[in-house]
Amino acid sequence: MSQNISVYMVVNLTINDPEEYRIYEKGFFSYLQKHNGSFITYDDNRVVLEGIEPVPGRAIIFSFPSEEDADNWWADEGYQELSKHRRAATDITLQRIKGLPPRT
Repeated sequence: MSQNISVYMVVNLTINDPEEYRIYEKGFFSYLQKHNGSFITYDDNRVVLEGIEPVPGRAIIFSFPSEEDADNWWADEGYQELSKHRRAATDITLQRIKGLPPRT
């Protein structure tokens, strides 16, 4: 029996074209909801407590309840079409991080 493991998306991006990025932002949340995702937070002014400075710009965290939901979001043709605006407007690093399995 397989267990659903949450998936977290951790994004670091620098917005180079705010108008183009706004097109992406306006459409992003409908695709997140469509695939059972949850927006957690974003921060434009992170504080480094230890170590090297992070990638400049914005940090964003959102999640999905399962790898299947995350895969479906990423593979969604409409989302990929919308992402063209993000790709044109930003420098980005997008990481997919698995959550811990439920304790039994």
